[in-house]
Amino acid sequence: SALKRNIHVFCEKPPSRNHNELLEVQKFYKKNSKIKLKYGFNHRYHESVAKARDIIHNEKYGKVINVRGLYGKSKIVTISKGWRSKRKFSGGGILLDQGIHMLDMINLFVGDIISVKSMISNSVWNKDVEDNAFALLKSKNNQIVSIHSSATQWQHRFNLEITLEKGLLILSGILSGSKSYGKERLIFIPR
Repeated sequence: SALKRNIHVFCEKPPSRNHNELLEVQKFYKKNSKIKLKYGFNHRYHESVAKARDIIHNEKYGKVINVRGLYGKSKIVTISKGWRSKRKFSGGGILLDQGIHMLDMINLFVGDIISVKSMISNSVWNKDVEDNAFALLKSKNNQIVSIHSSATQWQHRFNLEITLEKGLLILSGILSGSKSYGKERLIFIPR
């Protein structure tokens, strides 16, 4: 609606509730690209993520071989009378709520994903959305990525391991409003 009124838009994640909604926005935006449209993928600007990106792009330690990530919390957040736990409002559960940040960082580190295999479960919270999402992804450069986005972690946790030809980057903890994911750290382990 704002784009149609020539108003610049900053939108929180996720960009849409489903693929068709996103295609509708994309179609309009391509015709009106003078309007700015940005999404709230803020994790790529965290200090540890930016430093990891610089190390990867420098290629001193070789190219990315694979990536493994876990982003979990202890429940499905029920803000504003539970809109996040209702598919018709949120589009999905923990993957769109939190895992989408992990997917954005994966895109930052390995580029375009060309193949996805995934499974979801709703075995704990019994809401209209998934409480766990597991995915295996393959980049156009044949890098394999595994992610787990969880609302049954029981303790908030963020961990992203990036294996390079000559070492391993481990990102753990992430700064958040709740301060519950621990101190943000980047560890490098040489080969």
